[in-house]
Amino acid sequence: MTAAFASSQRQENRAEQLESLRRQMASVSEKLSGKVVDRVDELLPDSQSRLALPRWLAELLPVPLPQGTVAVLSGARSLLLGMVAAVTAAGGNVAVVGQPDIGLLAAVEMGADLSRLAVIPDPGTDPVEVAAVLIDGMDLVVLGLGGRRVPQTRARAVVARARLKGCTLLVTDGDWQGAPTRLAARVCGYEITAGSRPGFGRISGVRLQVSGVCAGRRVIGRARAG
Repeated sequence: MTAAFASSQRQENRAEQLESLRRQMASVSEKLSGKVVDRVDELLPDSQSRLALPRWLAELLPVPLPQGTVAVLSGARSLLLGMVAAVTAAGGNVAVVGQPDIGLLAAVEMGADLSRLAVIPDPGTDPVEVAAVLIDGMDLVVLGLGGRRVPQTRARAVVARARLKGCTLLVTDGDWQGAPTRLAARVCGYEITAGSRPGFGRISGVRLQVSGVCAGRRVIGRARAG
């Protein structure tokens, strides 16, 4: 079952809210640690130093995406959902902060394991601090900044914590200064599965164009996601 947290107790100060979040995450981590999840065929072999990725994305990147790094994602949501699905399907734990419209059904269709996903739709006034707390118990943290810009002076401390804990941070809806990986995706086509009646069908996959930089090297290419 997906774990969901919301900042409903507005009367608590920031320290009390963060302490409550730490206790909740400790409880979730205990529940998740006993689960065994089989890898899916479309994932590349994972290691302690590399983040599990969908095969289509791994083939586009010039270098593997290491754990403990920060990446800024923009554009089509299929890129983000594919990464969330890959990590959870490979047995990793993921937290999504400040993304109330994350699209869990689409993630499941890509192979996501919702029992390894924690969702914090409303992190309050400081989502960066909430994400920093979650880094301790997660393999991947998705942080929606809501249009905010995180300066390097603050980013350095969070990056150092992510590197120490081996947790990757994916930033959306904002800017994170100094991020070595920045990827943008746009939908350039759809794949349709024909229905039982002429003129009817369903979208079985999307074709994405991904561009940007990864560890200082240019990324550009197209792939089928979903």
